[in-house]
Amino acid sequence: MQTSAINTPRLATSSAFSVESRNGRPDFELAAALQKVSPQQQAKAQKTATDFEAMFLNSMFAQMTSGLKGEGPFGDTPGTGVWRSMLTEQYSKNFAQAGGVGIASDVYRTLILQQAKTIRTA
Repeated sequence: MQTSAINTPRLATSSAFSVESRNGRPDFELAAALQKVSPQQQAKAQKTATDFEAMFLNSMFAQMTSGLKGEGPFGDTPGTGVWRSMLTEQYSKNFAQAGGVGIASDVYRTLILQQAKTIRTA
């Protein structure tokens, strides 16, 4: 038996940045703001929000691995510090691109609402 999800129209282009992301209900405030903000500014806000989440995750992963000692890739040799920082950076970028932990969507919403407010008052 196969189940299917209800197809609902989305106003935003990415599922991580969907208008329906506020407690499972449509976010009409964000939908109205998206109408005022250009697609180029929306894309820039998405990239900024994703980069911010990647930076947060990188900091979190760096703290997680800072206390590891021993042998292997997380050992305590002179070269592993550089390798570990590159690894955590790539982990954080991949996590953020895959949807992250939810920080990017809230940052995106805030950026779009602020831009729409600026356009309205200008």
